[in-house]
Amino acid sequence: MGFLGKLFGKKEEDKAKAAPKINVAQAATAASIPPAKVGIDGAFDESGLAKRVALALDQANISDSVGLWVAQTGSTVVLKYNPDAAGVLEQAKKVAMTVEGATAVTAEPNS
Repeated sequence: MGFLGKLFGKKEEDKAKAAPKINVAQAATAASIPPAKVGIDGAFDESGLAKRVALALDQANISDSVGLWVAQTGSTVVLKYNPDAAGVLEQAKKVAMTVEGATAVTAEPNS
């Protein structure tokens, strides 16, 4: 199980496998959805950006066995992490910034 399944559940992981790759800008325009709220399947999803980032981390083969969590505040991706995730944090930030709809990435130690 990768980040997507671990953070958002098997149902989201299955949805990602079944859904074709979406064009976020096109889906946002067609359905009048802010890009940060476009889900994995192109429909409105309050955590759409965070889920798409989790999927991107899985596709980048970043280990989900470290203490790293993905959230969002608007179009800002928030990476919360434990000390054991320090080795993958920079790579995770880079991957997160490549996800369509992300305007910034912040990293916060998990307290």
